[in-house]
Amino acid sequence: MTDQTESAERASAPPRPDASAHDSGIDTVQRLAMNRTGSFDWDLETRTMNVDDAGLMVFGVDPATFDASRPGTLVDLLEPAERERLNLSVDEAVTSGANSYSVHFQVPLPGGEVQWTHAQARILRLPDGRAHRIVGVVRDATAEVTHSDFVLELEKRRQRQTSIVERTTSAMSRAASVDDVTAALSGPGGTARLGSDGVTLGLVKNESLNVVAVSGQTLEAFDGLGSGDLRRKLPLVDTILSGRPRFITSPDDLVRRYPVLESHVDLLGFSSAAYLPLVAQSRSLGGLAMFYGRPMSFNADERILCLGLAAILAQSLQRAMLFDEEREFATGLQAAMLPRRIQSVEGGEIAVRYHAARTGRQVGGDWYDMIALPNGRYGLVVGDVQGHDTHAAAIMGQLRIALRAYAAEGHPPATVLARASRFLAELDTDRFATCTYAQVDLGSGALRVARAGHFEPLIRHADGRVRSPQVRGGLPLGISTYFEYEEFPETRLDLVPGETLVLFSDGLVEEPGADIDTGLAALAQEVRTGPPGAEALADHLSERLWERWGSGDDVALLVLRRSPGVGSTLAPRLHQYIHQADPEGLSDARSIVRQALTDWDMEEFADDAELVTGELLVNVLLHTEGGAVLTMEVLPEPVRRIRLSVQDRSSVWPRRRSPGETSTSGRGLLLLDAVALRWGIEPRGEGKAVWCDIGPSEPPAAGPEGQEAEGDARV
Repeated sequence: MTDQTESAERASAPPRPDASAHDSGIDTVQRLAMNRTGSFDWDLETRTMNVDDAGLMVFGVDPATFDASRPGTLVDLLEPAERERLNLSVDEAVTSGANSYSVHFQVPLPGGEVQWTHAQARILRLPDGRAHRIVGVVRDATAEVTHSDFVLELEKRRQRQTSIVERTTSAMSRAASVDDVTAALSGPGGTARLGSDGVTLGLVKNESLNVVAVSGQTLEAFDGLGSGDLRRKLPLVDTILSGRPRFITSPDDLVRRYPVLESHVDLLGFSSAAYLPLVAQSRSLGGLAMFYGRPMSFNADERILCLGLAAILAQSLQRAMLFDEEREFATGLQAAMLPRRIQSVEGGEIAVRYHAARTGRQVGGDWYDMIALPNGRYGLVVGDVQGHDTHAAAIMGQLRIALRAYAAEGHPPATVLARASRFLAELDTDRFATCTYAQVDLGSGALRVARAGHFEPLIRHADGRVRSPQVRGGLPLGISTYFEYEEFPETRLDLVPGETLVLFSDGLVEEPGADIDTGLAALAQEVRTGPPGAEALADHLSERLWERWGSGDDVALLVLRRSPGVGSTLAPRLHQYIHQADPEGLSDARSIVRQALTDWDMEEFADDAELVTGELLVNVLLHTEGGAVLTMEVLPEPVRRIRLSVQDRSSVWPRRRSPGETSTSGRGLLLLDAVALRWGIEPRGEGKAVWCDIGPSEPPAAGPEGQEAEGDARV
């Protein structure tokens, strides 16, 4: 041995021997009996080592040939890696001040065998701490190391089997439906979870085999060997019908049992397979096949593991099948309570969507409805009953019918919601409901909206802008009656040709772990970029949002689009409602007008348009009892100019006056006359609209008399 050494602590845990040392054919007790032990005395000052005959036999050295003055000859017998490890171990013990060391190392014997050897020694030191002598023993430790490695390998195998069971149990515990079970098997990590290289899951349905999950290279991937009749002589069918597992240890074994597979086996890369029946409560659900690329003997432990995995999977499948049956019943119940179809509307197009949550077995109380009203109007409803169970669905059905009845009687939105709230409170339930109800006249575009704790609607304008109008709301239905506050203020909006109204429930905008504003912003963006048609937009929102949030909640969605007017698809258009009680509405409207003209490359007319907008809106907000609807569009060629219109619900027309020098009002029409190319007043439904044209001068009118176009009469 040399002066180079290694720490005894690190060397006390030797590398495990190669697999050939695991089973040498000699019983552990016999090996222990054959152990040889010798001693050595190493003088570090004279660099000599005395080793007794037993110690030399441990190294396989003839005592007659050993020279005590050359102790390095023993170390030279070792492989270089083992020699370096031994030298470092001893050297570190000597230089670190330790009093002893213990190290395992491999010694090649003359017969070609490799022997594990254990050296344990005490380091004798001088008063100054210098090591001057090492006395110790060496012995054959092959038996104990091999036995230790066998125990470690056995423990490793058991840990692996435990890990497989734990991973499979964890995955199956999260699987609610049959689709979840199949996804856990055939999805990423499915085969690794089971400890196999390929997996096939087949379920019995209507006296036939239906392969629902395949992962990796399996026999069932070939045509004719998967789904089909249960009378075929195939291994998966055989194990299902017999109820007994089939353990295949080699491809030859498989062909010997099932000759029909001879032409397919050579195309696969597996060496062994386990076919397991899936039985729960004496009912055969199907079969599981696991394929292995390595040879498997399927000893007792391996068979127990396979059967245990099959039992876990069978129990999960039984639970999943029951879940699917219950869910199908619940969703069918809710679907029966929703309108079977939505009638087409004159002057527009409507689309509705309902999506049941994909997680959990319970259903929600979301609903939509469209109600035909007198005089060509329609009632639009989207609501949500509290809770996610069949009781919520039952309450939803009753509330939908009641609200439909109140609306059909011709009541305004505020009255409809107040009566619906009273009806819900009288049901003697602890549930409440949120709801948005709107009445729309597609002929005039008039829209009256009331909310009961629900989201505000979205409106997409003809030019692509999306806004959420300020729709005042009341408390949720049921709660408002409980607190004796059945106030549901109405908000008047206008839906111009080409605009789209979107009503929705919370499942479309609630992203788990995120603020609700994130979902609302995402919805506005998708409405803005979605296709124009109602049906196409409804599909777009469902795919981009309901799927995006994980489908964890029910969704009710209603999309109504008013048919575009002539030319409205070609010319830019702005439409804005200004509420009388909104102090910032006037300022916002002027800013919107300027920004729109900038976007339309008509910024040179922004000052005039902003001035006229302010005058007309102030006149409405001061002298009428309601809000105003501002509309601005670019009229088509040959003269590209702006038409600006302000509509209100007053039947009183403005009068031209001659204000004095000190008067503070009365100049609005004079200003309009000075700025606009032309202007006029028109009756509009319940009220009137004051309009004007702003832009470059017109070319001479065609025709002998050069008369103005019809409808341009000035007041």
